[in-house]
Amino acid sequence: MVVDASLRRTLHKRGMRMTPQRQLVLDAVRDLHHATPEQICEHVQRVAPAVNITTVYRTLDLLEGLDLVRHTHLGHGAPSYSTHAHEHVHLVCHRCGDVTEVPPAALTNLTEQLGARFGFVLDCSHLALSGRCSRCVEHAETAAEVNGS
Repeated sequence: MVVDASLRRTLHKRGMRMTPQRQLVLDAVRDLHHATPEQICEHVQRVAPAVNITTVYRTLDLLEGLDLVRHTHLGHGAPSYSTHAHEHVHLVCHRCGDVTEVPPAALTNLTEQLGARFGFVLDCSHLALSGRCSRCVEHAETAAEVNGS
């Protein structure tokens, strides 16, 4: 475990101290890229079995408040956490559950339209869009052809 100096400084400025648990949770988010709190907890417990899910949730809240991690809802389940350096839009297939990552620039036209029309600034790095992946669309079209629709 390499201690994150920026995390230590940020915590110190806010009157908090660096703990091994905080560092382990941050390391887990970085290692896993996208993970639920339960997955993060399992990862941390490989090194520190005494860390419980409550500690993980509290630490994730703290790290998000410090702008070191962010969460995205990829579906109806638990949020998925990642670091800010890991920015992309998630395309979530509501049929098979597949998640495809695309660069935020893929939404440039939408971002510009929302800004021009509504004055709204879209944060594309914290976004999941629901729909159907190409495989599921193809499967549905093939099924419709077979059924004569």
